Amino acid sequence: MGNTGSHISLNDRRSSAILGMFVGDALAMPVHGYADRETLVRDYGLVTDYLRPKNPHPGSRLYRSKYTPLNEKGEILHEQAQYWGEIGIHYHQFLSAGENTLNLKLCTLLINSLIHHRGYNPDDYLKSYIDFMRTPGNHRDTYIEEHHQQFFRSYAMGKRPRFCGSPQKNISGIIGMIPIVLFYAEHPDMAREAALTHLNLTHLGPTIEVAASFLLDVLISVLNGEPLQKLMRRMILGQENQLLNPNLMDWRYKPDETVIGDYIGSADTVEQAVPAIAYLAMKYHEDTERCLIANTNLGGDNAGRGAILGALMGAANGMASIPDRWIKGLLEPPPELFGS
Repeated sequence: MGNTGSHISLNDRRSSAILGMFVGDALAMPVHGYADRETLVRDYGLVTDYLRPKNPHPGSRLYRSKYTPLNEKGEILHEQAQYWGEIGIHYHQFLSAGENTLNLKLCTLLINSLIHHRGYNPDDYLKSYIDFMRTPGNHRDTYIEEHHQQFFRSYAMGKRPRFCGSPQKNISGIIGMIPIVLFYAEHPDMAREAALTHLNLTHLGPTIEVAASFLLDVLISVLNGEPLQKLMRRMILGQENQLLNPNLMDWRYKPDETVIGDYIGSADTVEQAVPAIAYLAMKYHEDTERCLIANTNLGGDNAGRGAILGALMGAANGMASIPDRWIKGLLEPPPELFGS
C-alpha cells in the first residue's frame, strides 16, 4: 500500500514518479504487445517481477512493419533491420530483465538535458535524440515506433529537426512530457508550455493534445497533493476530458480483463490507452504494486500505459509505495533530478 498522506514531500513525489515510469515500463516489457491473455499466461505465467522476453512472440506484428531509410541521415534500424518482416520476433528480444524500452531510454536523454541546462532546451534534446538514434549500438530494441520512423523520414528529406513531427496519437508520445512536468512542478504554466513543446517535436494533432491535457491535469494536481481517486472521480463524472468514458465509475467493480479487453481496447491509441489508465489509476489508487502488476498482465500496449501509471502512482503514493525488488532490479535507473 502507498504512503498517501499529505506529508509526502514534493521531492519525494517527483523522484518516485520518475522512478515509477521506469519501473512500469520495465515490468511490462517482456509481455508488451500480447493481445491474447491466455497466450500471455502460457508463455510467462502471472508477471510480478522483471523477466527477460522470449521468442517467438505470437502477437508480434513486426512482420508487417517496413522502414527503408531515404539516405544516411534516416538510418535508425542498424543491426536490427534484419529482423523486420520476420514472423514471431519479439519487439524487445535482446533486452534483459529489468531493462527499459527505447522510449524510456530517450527519457534518460531528456532528463540529462534538463539537468545540464537547468531547464528544458528542445534543441539540445533534439541533437541528443538524433545522435542517439543514428549511432549503432546505443540501444537494443528491435522495434522502433512509427513516430520515430516518421521523424527520421522528414529529417532525411532535409527538414529542420523542429519541424519533423507528424500527426500521431499513440500513447507513448506523452511519456516524454513527464520529466518536464516533474522538473517544473512548482511552476505549472511553465510545465505545460515546455511539455507541449516537447510533445510537438514528434506528435502533432488534436487527439494527442487531448491526451496530453489529461496527463498534465492529473500529474500536476497529484503533485500538489490532490488524492488520485478523488481527482479521477471528479474528472470522469465532470467529463473534464473527452477521452474519459463516464461509465468508468461503474466499471471499477468489474474484472480488469473485462474492462480492458471488452469495454476498452488495449492498443496504443490514446482513445483506448487513456481510459484504461484512468480506470486502473482509480481502481488501484493507493496500491502502486497491484496497479502495475494488473496493468502488465492485461497485455496490449502495457509498456506505454505502465510508464504513465508508474509516474502517476509514484507521484500519488511516494517512494515507499514502490517495492524494493523493483527499484534494485532496474538495470539503468533514471538519473537523479531531485534531492530527497
